[in-house]
Amino acid sequence: MSTHDDDKPFLITGTGSETVAPGLHILRGQGQSFVAETDAGLVVIDAGPGGGVTRGMIDSLRRISDAPVHALVYSHGHIGYNAGVPEWLAHAQQRGDPAPRVIAHRNVPRRYARYRETQALQHRMAEVQFNRSPGFFEHRLTMHAPTETFDERLVIGSGDRRVELFWAPSETDDAIALWSPAQRVLYGGPSLLDSIPNIGTPFRTLRDTVRWAETLEAMAALRPLKAVREFGPVIEGEDAVQRVLGHTARALRWLRAEVVALMNEGLNEQQVLARIRFPDELFAAPWMKPTYGDPSYIVRDIYRSENGWWDRNPTTLHPEAPEAVAEAVAGAISDKAGLVASARALADAGQWQLALHVIDLLATAPGDAPEIAEARALKAAWLRERAGQVQSYVSRNLYRVSAEMIEQGTQARFGIR
Repeated sequence: MSTHDDDKPFLITGTGSETVAPGLHILRGQGQSFVAETDAGLVVIDAGPGGGVTRGMIDSLRRISDAPVHALVYSHGHIGYNAGVPEWLAHAQQRGDPAPRVIAHRNVPRRYARYRETQALQHRMAEVQFNRSPGFFEHRLTMHAPTETFDERLVIGSGDRRVELFWAPSETDDAIALWSPAQRVLYGGPSLLDSIPNIGTPFRTLRDTVRWAETLEAMAALRPLKAVREFGPVIEGEDAVQRVLGHTARALRWLRAEVVALMNEGLNEQQVLARIRFPDELFAAPWMKPTYGDPSYIVRDIYRSENGWWDRNPTTLHPEAPEAVAEAVAGAISDKAGLVASARALADAGQWQLALHVIDLLATAPGDAPEIAEARALKAAWLRERAGQVQSYVSRNLYRVSAEMIEQGTQARFGIR
């Protein structure tokens, strides 16, 4: 798989640091890490992905402060954000400082156990989602266990220099945030982005839409003067913070209510997706851009939170193997050239998605018959066209990577059809 100029390392936010308030700083790495100067020492949230990025973070920190690092804190349990823990520990040792505490929410070890069990799957999913070559993540998705965990809240430091770590379930059930009560500065971690909340991502497990809204509302109740995002610019001013947090929470609650109402009408997932409309007053705000996730992803997650896996078609309850089904369907189509021509006509009219639905009747079939090979080539080309129509980084990559796999004949390795 290749990489694309507009999809260069998406999670790396740059280099250097930014002071948010006295003693409170952003460190740029994989996402925006955060540093708080407390009377116990420095508290660093997220060690970075390791290698040159983490070394750059350490160098940036040392231009800010020479104090020992008291604690390394995991903002959440997604792999990569804290792959750089060994570099920070080695740095403390080289300075003769005590080893920093390595702190995470109590759910992180359970997540790491699941990731170890499904390691090959995690690597394959990451390769597709981030459009990287096979094997790219084998030495990058490393996990380092925390030395201590907490449940709801943990205070570090005292007086005006204390900070509070608190559970902020959102993108993960192990996400945390940091609150500086003296300066009323919030670091939101993965709960706070400059795009629509990352719920319902195609490869990942279920995320709780309402719980994310509750986390944003709890943060708003602190009345922050500034809010630091994991990705995106700092939100400046109490009114702006209230507007962003409250608006996002309302949009998530609206989605839940709307999807539930449509499910109560008896609509299945595809029908819900076809019916729902996303009002501009909620979804046209700058911080709700679908640059990574997408509102339709959230719809799917809400739907599957209340439903089983059945798509309401009795044929799919006990299906045959997909290759056998595709072969039988292709064999039943007597006018394969006519089907290809119909799909081409849809594509020529710019209806790429409908063209894909039609061409799939042949493109998913096994074998190298000329019509099947032509259908696969057309599918790959039209997937690239669809990639140009969507804003979501994840969707673009899934279309592009799938096209490349189809052309290379490697799609079976990933279960792509």
